[in-house]
Amino acid sequence: MLLWSNCFGNVRYAEAPIRSQLIKLYRGGNSRRLSRGTTMVNIQFEYQGDLHCKAVHGPSGTVLETDAPVDNQGRGETFSPTDLVATALGSCMLTIMGILARTLNINIDGATATVGKEMTATAPRRIARLAVKIHVPNTISAEDREKLIRAAHTCPVHKSLHPDIEIPIEFTWG
Repeated sequence: MLLWSNCFGNVRYAEAPIRSQLIKLYRGGNSRRLSRGTTMVNIQFEYQGDLHCKAVHGPSGTVLETDAPVDNQGRGETFSPTDLVATALGSCMLTIMGILARTLNINIDGATATVGKEMTATAPRRIARLAVKIHVPNTISAEDREKLIRAAHTCPVHKSLHPDIEIPIEFTWG
């Protein structure tokens, strides 16, 4: 049976008759314990020289390459590792909004996100700010807008970022 948590942390059970057994197992009423539902994805990396890396996504085999940015001794030919943090944030927020939109049966097709990444000017070099602008081109009720905004703020990438990183988020609609 499937035990899952939605983007608001509400635990749901796939089938009600199994609920008491799942609760008993989760609380340690049996020698077996439920896993926390975590999934590990392996990503293989290879340093290719000249500040270039190749990453291979284990489940799909998709290849992604990185390059150091021009302001940090690289050529800036593709995403830098910190660019991928910004990429992860924008795509995660849209994905979580899409999951909720599917549940609410509302259309957010064509929604876009732009993430502006700013690095610190002094050492240590790190991301200082990720300014997010999300635009949903469709007409959506005020109630559903609020739900989508809350969902975007619960994206796992957003929740995983260090609290010192400023993350202002702006939404536009229609």
